[in-house]
Amino acid sequence: MNEKLLNLKNIKVHYSGVKALDGVAINLDEGEVIALMGPNGAGKSTVLKALFGLAPIQAGQIFWHGQNIIPKSHEIVERGISFVPQGRQVFRRLTVYENLEMGGYFINSRDILKSRIDGVLDIFPDLNKKLKENAGNLSGGQQQMLAIARGLISDPKVLLLDEPSLGLAPKVVKEVFAKIKEINERRQTAIMIVEHNLHSVLSIVDRAYLLDKGKIVEENTPDKIINSGILEKVFLGKS
Repeated sequence: MNEKLLNLKNIKVHYSGVKALDGVAINLDEGEVIALMGPNGAGKSTVLKALFGLAPIQAGQIFWHGQNIIPKSHEIVERGISFVPQGRQVFRRLTVYENLEMGGYFINSRDILKSRIDGVLDIFPDLNKKLKENAGNLSGGQQQMLAIARGLISDPKVLLLDEPSLGLAPKVVKEVFAKIKEINERRQTAIMIVEHNLHSVLSIVDRAYLLDKGKIVEENTPDKIINSGILEKVFLGKS
């Protein structure tokens, strides 16, 4: 049986009196890929931010390897959790290689850092040809690949991805999701994805959580979620 890496229990997050998350419970197992789906404002990205110490948790608990933790961003990275925010966020004035180095800012050994970068470039060989280019000169798809690659430099056990397909052309979206699946299979990295592209994300995940108004309304395998009619109910308001 796979070890439970992450357990979120009864997580509540409020912004100015608005309940962004209202008693959310999510589990992520070793080597598992899960999706967080739902309409705008459902609380999907807030889950990732709460996990990474970027959103204030009013109530609930987060367990890492069974240990109750208080998320603080710098400590979370060192524990083995990496967060790739939405919007292809790269250091535009730094080179591709310098961006990758930033992903290992807490690694003291240059040899270890170089080894980590080499290992990541093995998964993203196209970036090898762009190492000396400024990240701001890359295409949107290349910037997204770089952002994900940078998130892997810390050799995380868990990768949190917020809307990795946002603003990308369909062909590039397919490539991004193929890379996400490859990362999971080659490195056994557990992955939690917030995504609006339901078809693409459901094709690569083991389980999916559906959120609406800060609550989880469904948790199941992709096939069961697709066949249940819950997507039409939540996204289209169909009864």
